[in-house]
Amino acid sequence: MGLDHVVITMVARDDLADGGMAHMADVVRTIHDHRPRSRVETLISDAKGDDASLELLFAAQPDVLNHNMETVARLQRAVRPSAGYARSLSVLSRAKAAGLTTKSGLIVGMGETDEEVVGCLADLAGIGVDIVTIGQYLRPTSHHLPVARWVEPALFEVWKRIGEAAGIGHVEASPLTRSSYHAKDAAARVTPVSIA
Repeated sequence: MGLDHVVITMVARDDLADGGMAHMADVVRTIHDHRPRSRVETLISDAKGDDASLELLFAAQPDVLNHNMETVARLQRAVRPSAGYARSLSVLSRAKAAGLTTKSGLIVGMGETDEEVVGCLADLAGIGVDIVTIGQYLRPTSHHLPVARWVEPALFEVWKRIGEAAGIGHVEASPLTRSSYHAKDAAARVTPVSIA
């Protein structure tokens, strides 16, 4: 296929003992075997925070490991009932400790405050996350949370500057940014953050 950067996205597979991590690891290895020059980015669930499951994927050495925070701590239960803020930070921290380039994303406009976004960026910087994406929440159906606010484009620029000043290697932030937005460019540009 001639791809230089491949993003592999998974849904939460809580029905599987390993959360689907063995399969993701096999996919990463297969791409690396068949196209060694391609960068492989994985966008994963939290595997319920299970160390052994996560280690299966970490051992495959994806070039970028992405696990999205999605929202600020206060809104986690409303937005992600089966996940948790601390558990997501732990997944990213363990990936970083395993030597992986780490990435996470936030969606804004669900009722968070500006201060909570800055706090989340500080938490991500504190564990050495390399890349963060921030985009506007767009309500997919009437069964989902309503949009609480439309964030002004200038505020995305403010958050980008704050995140990078806090130590995040690269922050991609705009109303239409999503976790895979400019993924190849961000991965190529970022110098992995040291957490010494």
